[in-house]
Order: sequence, then structure tokens, then C-alpha cells
Amino acid sequence: MTMKASALALALLAAPSMALAQSSPMQGMDMKGATSPATQDYMRAMQGMNEKMQGMKPANDPSMDFVMMMKPHHQAAVEMAQAYLKYGTDPKLKRMAQDVVSNQKKEIKEMTAWEKRHGM
Repeated sequence: MTMKASALALALLAAPSMALAQSSPMQGMDMKGATSPATQDYMRAMQGMNEKMQGMKPANDPSMDFVMMMKPHHQAAVEMAQAYLKYGTDPKLKRMAQDVVSNQKKEIKEMTAWEKRHGM
């Protein structure tokens, strides 16, 4: 995870649920300007993540909230990377996108298992 992504994750963990529902990073973004299929897929992935996060009720437990919020964040990363693999052409970015898919899917599985062990 990049420093920007880490900072965003920490900010999301600290934000109360009402703030998440009222202030989404996607608010104000105009899908009409997203003409490439890749950009449309990126935007859909982010919107899906935001919709899932807006409906969350914080447990007020750092571990539970972290896992609950990171799963949709990771899923959006997988979807964006898959879109790049479909539409992108840069070999280095394609390798990075494949790594994102592999690593994030693995972490989603680990978080899902953690949730099951902790009654979530």
C-alpha cells in the first residue's frame, strides 16, 4: 500500500460513519467525462467501494473496523487492476496490476478468515 493509500485508510478509520455517508471522495466527480472504458471501470470500482463503506456501522474496535473498511478498499483495487489488465498496454504496469490482483485477493481472504474467527 502506498503512503497515500495508507493515509486514506487511516483517515477512513478515524471518520465517523455519518461523515463517510455525507462526504465521499467520489462526490463531485463527473462520470460524463470518463469516456474510456478503463476510466469508466476505475470509476465504477471506486463508486462500489464508497457505497459499501457508506452503509457500514463502525464497531468502534480498531481491528474490526480496519478489516471491515479494508475489504472493500482492497476489492476496489482488484477491480481497478483487472481493468488495467484488460485495457492497459504498459508491460511494467501490467506486472504491477497483476501483483495488485494477487496480493489484494490474498489479503481479502485473510481478512475474511479473520472476520470468521472473530465472529464478524
